[in-house]
Amino acid sequence: MQLNRTVTTVSPADLLTPEQAAKLLSLSVKTLATWRSTGRHALPFIRCGARIRYQRAELVAWLTDRRHTPASPQGEL
Repeated sequence: MQLNRTVTTVSPADLLTPEQAAKLLSLSVKTLATWRSTGRHALPFIRCGARIRYQRAELVAWLTDRRHTPASPQGEL
């Protein structure tokens, strides 16, 4: 049986520490840790041994997916 694996190259400059990711998202480091441990939000992260890192592009995509546009009031186009 052969496993198909996709290899993705990640630049170390693109990896953010939890502190940097929290600042980018305007959240606390503790909130990020809670979300990781509870799975409350599907915020992608990378575990490097005991360290946690976030990819900047994935955080931006995660934010974009949560964008909401208010509906126009009834009667207006």
